[in-house]
Amino acid sequence: MNRIASLGLVAALALTAACSNRADNLSGSSDLAGDRYGYGSGTGAGGIANPASAAYFQAQVGDRVLFPVDQSSLTAEARGILDGQARWLSSNPSFSAVIEGHADEQGTREYNLALGARRASAVYDYLVSRGIPSSRLRTVSYGKERPIEVCSEESCYAKNRRAVTSVSSGAGV
Repeated sequence: MNRIASLGLVAALALTAACSNRADNLSGSSDLAGDRYGYGSGTGAGGIANPASAAYFQAQVGDRVLFPVDQSSLTAEARGILDGQARWLSSNPSFSAVIEGHADEQGTREYNLALGARRASAVYDYLVSRGIPSSRLRTVSYGKERPIEVCSEESCYAKNRRAVTSVSSGAGV
C-alpha cells in the first residue's frame, strides 16, 4: 500500500471511531458513564455523580413529568417527581429552570400550544408552591413542535404529553 492510501485509511478509521462514539452517546444508551446526556463521563464537577450538577438533576431527580390525554393536571406520580425537583432546586440556589410544555401530535397547532402552556404553568405553580422563587423559573410552550417520539401510536403520544424542567447555573432564566 502506498503512503497516501495508508494515511487515508488511518484517517477514515479515526473518523469512523469518533463518529461511532458520538452515535453511541446519542443513541439513548442507558450506560450513564457513557454520557447519553452530553455531560461528560459522569465524574467531575458537571458529571452525573455530582448531586449539584444539571446532569444529576436530569438523570437522578427526573427532569420530566407526563400528562394524560388533553390534561394539564398533575398526577400523583408527577407530584412525586416535582417534589424531588423542588428539593434539588432548594439545595442548589444558583440554578434556574425553564419549564417546557409539550403535547402529542393530535389536535391543531394552536390547541397544542395552549395545552403545552397549561402544562408548563401547572409545573411552575407546583414548584412555586413548594418554595421555589418564581424569579428562578420561566415557562415556554412548544405544543406538538418538539416530539421525542414520532409515530401514530398511543405509546408515542404518551411520551410526548410532558413538561420538561431544564436547569442551568448562572444568573437569570
